Amino acid sequence: MVADGKSSPLISLCAGGIAGGVEAFCTYPFEFAKTRVQLYGHGSSRNPFKIVGQVIKEEGVTALYKGCSTMIVGSIGKDAIRFVAFDSIRKAFEDPETHTLGPAQSIASGMVAGVVSSTIIVTPTERIKTALIDDAKTLQRFRSPWNCISTLTAEQGLRRALYAGYVTTTLKQIGTTGFRLGTYSIIKDWEKSRGINVNSPLTTFANGAVAGTLTTLATQPFDTVKTKAQQAKAVGTMDAVRIILKEDGFFKGFWRGTVMRLGRTVMAGGILFTANEQAVKLLRTITPPQYQ
Repeated sequence: MVADGKSSPLISLCAGGIAGGVEAFCTYPFEFAKTRVQLYGHGSSRNPFKIVGQVIKEEGVTALYKGCSTMIVGSIGKDAIRFVAFDSIRKAFEDPETHTLGPAQSIASGMVAGVVSSTIIVTPTERIKTALIDDAKTLQRFRSPWNCISTLTAEQGLRRALYAGYVTTTLKQIGTTGFRLGTYSIIKDWEKSRGINVNSPLTTFANGAVAGTLTTLATQPFDTVKTKAQQAKAVGTMDAVRIILKEDGFFKGFWRGTVMRLGRTVMAGGILFTANEQAVKLLRTITPPQYQ
């Protein structure tokens, strides 16, 4: 997503996919720790570094990347789709001279992009990633992501195997994409209006980190319910809500894993937008003019 609004859908799609893959690989250990905390509580610790160290000690370094390949594939597709969807929606409403949007339009564009990405790719890949992490701690019966899909499909049917937690995942994506892309766009447009260089990697990283922090705090309850509903055994969304309330209460339960998610999303936001902006610049240099 670039402020000048001149990138083609092809460049937006490719740059978003590259950024999503880079961000997913770099931050996956924090995602793993966050998911473990949301599923099992992991004692009283909320320190992501401590939990990562504990997992390495008890299960080995490779355990931290259980389900990572699924998430990378999902992140490539998710960010490719949501960046191109956001850019396409943004271009339809932005000011043709300044290439800027109002705050409400920026957030609404991100929310629509969230629905699109959740339906096409986010829910299925999040479901399989969560089931793999859950299984690694419990029964250890899934040999690979494909084995996980085939086993769950045989046991629960294709819809639940791939789309368990769809409602909460979509609500999370509406909030996450709306807040993250919308906030980033608002910050960048504000900086442009004041003559700040928005194209430097440092500025991009800082803007992305701020957007990631706000997004995490606003959408954590949806993420917690989604994780609970997507564990290996079949758990309905309302059942997940009741379990969370019973185990930890409202604030402690629904905001479980916030520190772990912040540890990831602050870095993820910076990495995602920086990688996307740099990928756009690179792709523009190697893409024929007619495709830009």
